[in-house]
Amino acid sequence: MKPLPLAHFSIGENQPLAIIAGPCVIESEEHTLRCAEQLQQMMQKHPFSYIFKASYDKANRSASASFRGPGLEKGLKILERVKKEFGLPVTTDVHTPEDATAAAEVCDIIQIPAFLCRQTDLILAAGNTKAAVNVKKGQFLSPWDMKNVVEKLHSTGNERILLTDRGTSFGYNNLVTDFRAIPIMQQLGHPVCFDATHSVQLPGGLGTASGGQREFIPTLTRAAIAAGANALFLEAHPNPSEAKSDAASVMPFETLPTLLRQIEMLYEAMQQCSSAR
Repeated sequence: MKPLPLAHFSIGENQPLAIIAGPCVIESEEHTLRCAEQLQQMMQKHPFSYIFKASYDKANRSASASFRGPGLEKGLKILERVKKEFGLPVTTDVHTPEDATAAAEVCDIIQIPAFLCRQTDLILAAGNTKAAVNVKKGQFLSPWDMKNVVEKLHSTGNERILLTDRGTSFGYNNLVTDFRAIPIMQQLGHPVCFDATHSVQLPGGLGTASGGQREFIPTLTRAAIAAGANALFLEAHPNPSEAKSDAASVMPFETLPTLLRQIEMLYEAMQQCSSAR
């Protein structure tokens, strides 16, 4: 497995666990900066590599009236401020080839949403930026189908790749997680991330918005660490009931510290198991 090098650390085997966390969407500049500060303080208590995440545009909302974010230009300026003021690497999702080019000028990792993981033009544009690229496995794909995505990125000469599992479609308004996806996608030669918060979504479950079962976030997170995940993706919000996107599935700040302590212990145990083989 090739490690994914970033500015001050790498993601991969025998590396500190990487955690990608932040609110689902940029709600305002003030809110984003406050979230980044609080999350950084939480993460500094643990031996994790931390990457801040927030979206400038949620282009796949359930309803047209749903809040989408401040847009590309303003959103990237806010993420750039997070990067400069807190010294954090940042990531955001992109939806068009043009967005990928612009986002790569600010972000350490650009993220391909699950619904767009087969969009060849977008994948190639992301690869051509030479930024690190995190591709979320589509809910409609098997983990071995991600080989084609990896090959598209390799064709651009970019091997700075992270693959993320976020659950698989299972009947109406529901997802299931098959933890075999983690070692299967690792066999493609790149580190694998587990998206614990989107995996508990109930897509479109509320009619005009997605539902969620956040009570299962800790369970799935612990299982992902045991399955060997190299990184975790956790959307978190100080007041989930007021979140402007994914309110039913974001992790509350108040319960995150407990989960982080559990993650640290489990990851250390898994590292010891690996070294004892």
